[in-house]
Amino acid sequence: MATCKERTRRKASLLHLFFFILGALTAVFLLVSSERWRRAHLTTDDDDEVVDGGEEWGMVRTRGAQFVVGDGASISPLYVNGFNTYWLMVLAVDPSTRGKVTEVFQQAAAVGLTVCRTWAFNDGGWRALQKSPSVYDEEVFKALDFVVGEARKHRIRLILSLSNNWDDYGGKGQYVRWAKAAGVANLTSDDDAFFYDETVKGYFKDHLTAMMTRGEHAWIREMAFHVKSVDPAHLLSVGSEGFYGPSSPPARRRANPNADAAHTGTDFIRNHRILGVDFASVHVYPDTWLPAGATNEAQVTFATSWVEAHIEDAEGALGGMPVLFAEFGVSTTKAGAAFNATTRDAFIEAVYGSMLRSTRRGGSGAGALLWQVFPEGTEYMDDGYAVVLPRAAATARIVAAHSRRLQPFNSRCAWSCRWGCNKWDPQGDDADVSFHHEL
Repeated sequence: MATCKERTRRKASLLHLFFFILGALTAVFLLVSSERWRRAHLTTDDDDEVVDGGEEWGMVRTRGAQFVVGDGASISPLYVNGFNTYWLMVLAVDPSTRGKVTEVFQQAAAVGLTVCRTWAFNDGGWRALQKSPSVYDEEVFKALDFVVGEARKHRIRLILSLSNNWDDYGGKGQYVRWAKAAGVANLTSDDDAFFYDETVKGYFKDHLTAMMTRGEHAWIREMAFHVKSVDPAHLLSVGSEGFYGPSSPPARRRANPNADAAHTGTDFIRNHRILGVDFASVHVYPDTWLPAGATNEAQVTFATSWVEAHIEDAEGALGGMPVLFAEFGVSTTKAGAAFNATTRDAFIEAVYGSMLRSTRRGGSGAGALLWQVFPEGTEYMDDGYAVVLPRAAATARIVAAHSRRLQPFNSRCAWSCRWGCNKWDPQGDDADVSFHHEL
């Protein structure tokens, strides 16, 4: 049986901020309120000023079980069809690869993807953003500025992950190593000191503060409080896999993909009841979670039940909270992969189908983000999950169709209309969305 830690390490972030871009940024990365961002600009390497087009994006908030944008009569739901591309900041550092950032946003926007989740951390090592505690490489920060600016140009909102549970890009292990190098006593070799040592937690708080101004349940509470004290406007989530832990009812623990999952230190319901956490987050990786030999049909069945169980708990046990499936994917290339490009498409359609059923009834399923979208020419970094949209026409059609199906629900109309109902194109492909009065 595969353990949860045997899957691709770079996928799981510890804490992430739903960062909704309102304008391009100055050379110093600032997470600020809409009023302060309205007139911000980005200075490029050539000192050319790229000025925001003037259209302000509304801040994204939660209202009951949904994300919403706007105020008063113009309020509308926001359902997410998104993607992951974790390495954008690193590619943006090098002028020879910076164009790939623009390329992936162009390709994503062309199929209606509206949210990108990417790493806003790189701790120590190659092209590090944070070279040592609170010591930053300004060129890497400017690269992150570039990513934010390009997302804004293509009207793609960002979810910025702020640290990693695994060793890729530093993560919690790098914070512990920094503390050991500084002579902090009584640190074990276990990276979990990240969650309890006051010096290590101080390092991470300083990083959170830097990002706002340019695990363990008590740790989540402490860090959520710190983030909200610096920046109460943006939405915060934990970034966990969504496994059910010891405090969950036995029936829910049985929903886990394997016996190890309940003992990984995460607890979906308990972790998301903490004050300051605005929405729930879950991952979906049946190919690495289920026992070896599971057929692709069994994996698709698991994925569907996994998604629906978490939507049910977001609506019930969590009192009506949006749940975002921040990573979902299956490998088509690694050894023993049960999926190929065709069966991967069936998996994607199954996840989208569960999301759409929730959307149609006004449920907590706020959206799903595919792991992961690559532009052409970057396949050398493929972890087995890459989707290169120009080379995967069938997948691109599925993604675009789901984007179109969400459009009427994201339309601007009075909240009393329940869901959007005035932007449906009856001539468009896959125009099969029920109007609100038909639900």
